[in-house]
Amino acid sequence: MRIACVQFAPAFADISSNVSKVSEFIDSVDAELLIFPEAALSGYCFTNFDEADSVAITQDSGAIADLLDVCRKNSKAAVIGYVERDGNSLFNSAIFIGSGGVIGNYRKAHLPCLGLDRFVSHGDALPLFDFQDWKIGIQICFDIRFPEATRTLALAGADLVAVPTNWPESAEASSDFICPARASENQIFVAAANRVGVERDFRFIGKSIIIGPGATILASADHAEETVLIADVDLAESRVKRIVKVKGEYELDLWGERRPDLYRFD
Repeated sequence: MRIACVQFAPAFADISSNVSKVSEFIDSVDAELLIFPEAALSGYCFTNFDEADSVAITQDSGAIADLLDVCRKNSKAAVIGYVERDGNSLFNSAIFIGSGGVIGNYRKAHLPCLGLDRFVSHGDALPLFDFQDWKIGIQICFDIRFPEATRTLALAGADLVAVPTNWPESAEASSDFICPARASENQIFVAAANRVGVERDFRFIGKSIIIGPGATILASADHAEETVLIADVDLAESRVKRIVKVKGEYELDLWGERRPDLYRFD
């Protein structure tokens, strides 16, 4: 499968403009699955609940319907960050859409005291989504800092974790170390799409990255300019949890040698 991470600067609080830009990328980028940043349809640096609520949309909104039409037309799929409204609650969410409709929706589970995340509710699930023959998990930005969450997805069978993110300055470790560590310790693909630009004095660093099992860097952006990363990924690589360097002499069984009986506090 060919995947893409789209690194761009969303327009703050302008859903129409962002839907148009995301649609253009879906039209033009040569990939089966495109991953967009966190809050790609809205921007992130809101200062109160009412501001965030003004750009919140439901899963069946016109904006999502327009993006579904673009995916159908191009026979592509996309993971797109947005502010979701459900009743009286807001969520920092990522919708996963494809040519056949909505594949799934993920709500950010771990919330820092920052921007939009101060005014949304916690998600309460770590779902996996089926796409082609792949099992795909989603983690949004701060989620990736929690190894238990990625391991939970991997143990459930995740082949790829898509990471829509808004890494600001000082978050370079997430791209440089944390995402590669998650790919290596779980033998999965990790694809992180960060935004760029300056929004209300917050500067975002780019540094989107696509990583293969074993922390192999397949594509990376070492800058904060708009760009698209593309990589061809092989499902078979994420299904190998026993690494054989020299048969019988140097083997690493990442699943078989787990000791969950020790991984607890009394």
